[in-house]
Amino acid sequence: MTGLGELDRPETPAGPGEWDARSERAPSPAATPAPAPEAAADRKPSAPRRGAADPVKALMHRHRELCDRAVDPLEIAVGLEAHGITDRTAARFRHRDVFSLAEEMYARVSRDGDAPPPAAPATPRARVDWALLTLLPGTLCAAAVAAVHLTHGRSRLLAAAAGTLALALALRAALRRGPLSRPDRTAPGRATTWTAWLVAYAVLGDGLLDSAVAGGPDGLPTGTADGPWPLTATPVLALALACAPAAWTAHLFTVRARRKLAASRGLEDFAAAVRPLLLGAFALFLGALAALLTLCAAVLGEPAGYAQALTLGALLFLARLLTTHGFAYAPAVVITATATIQAAALAAVFISRLPGCGFLAAPVETLVTTWGAGSVPTLACGAAALALLIHATRKLTRASAHAPPEPSR
Repeated sequence: MTGLGELDRPETPAGPGEWDARSERAPSPAATPAPAPEAAADRKPSAPRRGAADPVKALMHRHRELCDRAVDPLEIAVGLEAHGITDRTAARFRHRDVFSLAEEMYARVSRDGDAPPPAAPATPRARVDWALLTLLPGTLCAAAVAAVHLTHGRSRLLAAAAGTLALALALRAALRRGPLSRPDRTAPGRATTWTAWLVAYAVLGDGLLDSAVAGGPDGLPTGTADGPWPLTATPVLALALACAPAAWTAHLFTVRARRKLAASRGLEDFAAAVRPLLLGAFALFLGALAALLTLCAAVLGEPAGYAQALTLGALLFLARLLTTHGFAYAPAVVITATATIQAAALAAVFISRLPGCGFLAAPVETLVTTWGAGSVPTLACGAAALALLIHATRKLTRASAHAPPEPSR
């Protein structure tokens, strides 16, 4: 008969080599015999969970289309960055940066046949067609300005209309090809009308605002060479001639950024390397525009209006640079707001002539009296250009903004 002490040890066998019923009902994990080596070898291991065991495979499944169409790891890295994956996110996939993660994803993509060797990132080359097209707006604008200065009366109006139409067509052609073209190779977007307003204001706005503040424009002599109010051709001629420097500067920025992208090993390193390139390209364009303003003012015998023309040129250059890299919404909004401010300033002066509305023109009249009529577009375009510059330093320093174009298949 078993003592009460034995009941406290269910693992104790009743006899040598035997296990009692209590032991079979509650076996001890430590006492469970290990399986034979042959049985352990025949047993299939349980399949691990995909997400926990292979997070890269789950990421490839989510970005299957990107991995299938990629021709090199760089294209996958750019696509991942565009979807919000950063170097810090790549660390969760056991990689030091997005580029290393993209290399593994590219190597693991299943393809029909042998995988092609990684191709070098496509670098845009300068072409004769777009190089000549960027010279066309400045040439036609110079011819139109010369025709306006050499004609009188109705012939002058016809020359101005023909020159404006030719300049618009030349700009349209120049913006459809080359480094100033949109990614989808279409014509300028919805901000075209407001851009035309800004350029027209640079020619007509200062004289109209000056005469409006003085009580005109009908108060000016009608037989002057400038018409009912004075015109300024220097800014528009300099901006038209600056189309070529803008294209070459944008091309230089794109080429250098692509090279930095190919040599970078991290998104933060790439952003730090591209930011000086962007600011340098911006400063290079402003320097070229300032030189053209000086030349045009000397030829036409007009004031250069550096502040107004440089802020307008900076605004248009940054807007176009952002648009060519796929960020068209912010430039359209900023250009529309700038044109609206300039139109509202003119409208406020004329509306103030109505009874009880004189207070509307007080801010505009103060600016014109203190700093001249050019202060209104200078402040509006300067603030807009500063906003776009800050926006560009955030957007154009991303790897996805410099993704190489897809090759034709």
